[in-house]
Amino acid sequence: MKWLITGGCGFIGTNLIAKLVTDVSNRIRVVDNLNVGKRDDLGRVCQFSEVFPSDRAELPPWTNGHPVQLAVGDILDEDLALRAALGADVIVHLAAKTGVPFSLENPRLDCTTNILGLLNYLEAARGCGVKRFIFASSGAPIGECEPPIHEEMACHPVSPYGASKLAGEAYCSAYYHSFGVETVALRFGNVYGPGAERKTSVVPKFIRRAIKGEPLEIFGDGKQTRDFIFVDDLVRAVILAAQANGVGGHIFQIATNRETTVTEITEKLVRHLDDAGIRNVQVRHAHPRHGDVKRNFSDTSKAKRILGWEAETDLDSGIGRTVTWWLSNRHDQSS
Repeated sequence: MKWLITGGCGFIGTNLIAKLVTDVSNRIRVVDNLNVGKRDDLGRVCQFSEVFPSDRAELPPWTNGHPVQLAVGDILDEDLALRAALGADVIVHLAAKTGVPFSLENPRLDCTTNILGLLNYLEAARGCGVKRFIFASSGAPIGECEPPIHEEMACHPVSPYGASKLAGEAYCSAYYHSFGVETVALRFGNVYGPGAERKTSVVPKFIRRAIKGEPLEIFGDGKQTRDFIFVDDLVRAVILAAQANGVGGHIFQIATNRETTVTEITEKLVRHLDDAGIRNVQVRHAHPRHGDVKRNFSDTSKAKRILGWEAETDLDSGIGRTVTWWLSNRHDQSS
């Protein structure tokens, strides 16, 4: 298969590519503006050739040079989207402005990037005849509810980020029903694992602070819950969604179907850090953060029934593997 992956230098993208390159028949093209993920992050998991899209010329053939190509550019460049998608079998759209805090600080840029950037690649899929389109969504469109979240729930987002992801799901549905693009929206849980050193979500943020000797800051009482999914499990879901038959137009919850409080995951992290020699980690509480939902975990039965997928990595094992990786790569994490 020929895979076009936006945001492929990021955490999920590099883990996905590390899996895809184990099959020598795959060809991969990455579009990334390098604002978050870097060339070194991609280079850590594969060899790649860099193509230069700025001259508006046709990109090199998919079979040219290394099986992975990197085109440095922004998803708001609609011309680049069309040229990058030409010949692709599947687009995996991971690039986005992620997270509630950024969307509260800059809702306009959250909207522009997450909606218009997605639209550019849906249009590219339509114009270039790309069969399958995978959209990275989240549980944020649902908003406050009594969990577990499932695909039939009405959405009432409480943050601009949730609103932009909901709009993305709506555009995916429209492009499937109007134009026949086989869109699949995957609502990712809170993803963690090796390679997440540039992310600002709770697990990498807490590990980073602990290594620096800084206290771990929990917003509110720590009883808020999330569904934490190990990145290897999520990558399997993306690949299955790209290859399964009859899933066009579907939304799937991709998480673990388990509810974990922020206090619980903090305690697991502190224990694994202590075992690894990072001791006397301090924990403090701060005021609750606007836009955060109180409880969030997912019913993943639809993904199990239709995709044949379910999470396999338990939280304790996943946290242990993440801490081990992080401490083994500390020299790469000065930024």
